[in-house]
Amino acid sequence: MHQKLKSYTVAEAQKKLEHYCAYQERCHKEVRQKLKDLNMIPEAMDIIIVHLLEHNFLNEERFAKIFVRGKFHIKKWGRFRLTQELKRKDISKININAALREISDDEYIGVFNDLAEKRANMILETNKLKKKKKLIDYLLYRGWESHLVYQKANELVK
Repeated sequence: MHQKLKSYTVAEAQKKLEHYCAYQERCHKEVRQKLKDLNMIPEAMDIIIVHLLEHNFLNEERFAKIFVRGKFHIKKWGRFRLTQELKRKDISKININAALREISDDEYIGVFNDLAEKRANMILETNKLKKKKKLIDYLLYRGWESHLVYQKANELVK
C-alpha cells in the first residue's frame, strides 16, 4: 500500500519554503533537501531558490554568522568544530571566515577558559593522567584548537 505523495505547485512550494526560511535561518543545502522532500523537480527547485534569494529569505552569509554565534555562545564550540560543521553544510570558505570573524579573540579565549575550568572541576577522576585525558578529549571534541587545549589541561590538572 503506497500512499500517494502530495504534489505541490511551484507557488505552493514557494510559500511553504518562505515559511520554512522565515521560521529559522537556513542554508542552501537544507532548502534544497526540503524541496527534494516535497518531490519538486530540479527546474522548480531552481526557480524557488532564486525567489528565496531575491526576497532575502535565503542568505548564506547571514546563516553562517547566526550559526557561529549560536553554537559558540550556547554549545561553546571552538573554531575548528564551527568550521567543520559549516563545511558539512556546504558553506563557502569566504562565508565561514566572515562568520568566524564575528567572535573577538578576547571573547573566544574567555569562553574557552570558563569552559575548561568548569569542566575540570566537574571531572571527579582522582588519577591525574586520566583526569587530564578526559578534559583534553572533551575540549577537542568541542572543536577547540589543540595548542590551547593542551596548554590549559597542563595548567589546570597538576
